[in-house]
Amino acid sequence: MFEEIREQTRLVMEEILSLTDPKPGSLFVVGCSSSTVFGQSYGTASSPEAAQVLFDVIYPMLRERGVYLAAQCCEHLNRAIILPEEAAMRQGQEVVNVVPQPKAGGSFATIAYQTIPHAAAVEHIRADAGMDIGGVLIGMHLKEVAVPLHLTHTMIGQAHITAARTRPKYIGGERAHYDERLA
Repeated sequence: MFEEIREQTRLVMEEILSLTDPKPGSLFVVGCSSSTVFGQSYGTASSPEAAQVLFDVIYPMLRERGVYLAAQCCEHLNRAIILPEEAAMRQGQEVVNVVPQPKAGGSFATIAYQTIPHAAAVEHIRADAGMDIGGVLIGMHLKEVAVPLHLTHTMIGQAHITAARTRPKYIGGERAHYDERLA
């Protein structure tokens, strides 16, 4: 089962990265319910093993592009974010004191906190793109204009995947012209 999860995660990430083409230094938020990967309800079957498999695929794929992983905690930690302290400082975010656990923060955020060098927790970010594993709602951590990605790979295990990128706001009126590269 874990090899299937690993392969599905790789395919999903390759597709998302090809659709978003993130710039070095950007933030990629991941919300993950490891329970839903196994077809269970949120928070009922948290799996550090599944979270480790997911993390072991996602984190290196982002790092090789110079993109920061931002792991969203569950609602028990008010959807706090775990990310490298350097990224928190670049975003101008105040670090908060919390250490996620599988049943209070979620398994994926716990693995991120334990693995990312100099990991920190913050309350809010404005990510450039992201992936939602199992419908845990990452929208609050995306920049203001989120654009849904239409994926061909939509499942990891039994968890539905949604993803989004962001774009700058269009401002101006009927005479405004826009840079199509930013659309």
